[in-house]
Amino acid sequence: MPLVMEDVMKLLCSISEEKKMKAAVKHSRRGALVTGTMAFVGGLVGGPLGIAVGGALGGLLGAWMATGQFKPVPQILMELPPAEQQRLFHEVMAIVRRSCWPCW
Repeated sequence: MPLVMEDVMKLLCSISEEKKMKAAVKHSRRGALVTGTMAFVGGLVGGPLGIAVGGALGGLLGAWMATGQFKPVPQILMELPPAEQQRLFHEVMAIVRRSCWPCW
């Protein structure tokens, strides 16, 4: 019985919902840049202790900037363009076919 793309997408959504998976969509890079910059400036100003303090403050600022930027994985999967869904489908099917399951 062949699997259709929609079935595979539903399976991936079910797995990610079960695991309560979330993914950063945007601004993760900006948060990391802020954290690194604050650690660097802290190191210039306060040496090793300044790196720790700057990194901690930068991490808090980066976390605040990323608030609300995480989406549930099922939402991300369902928002993929059809071409990306098709590519994901083929990759999942290749993994399933390589498995040694007796039903295949």
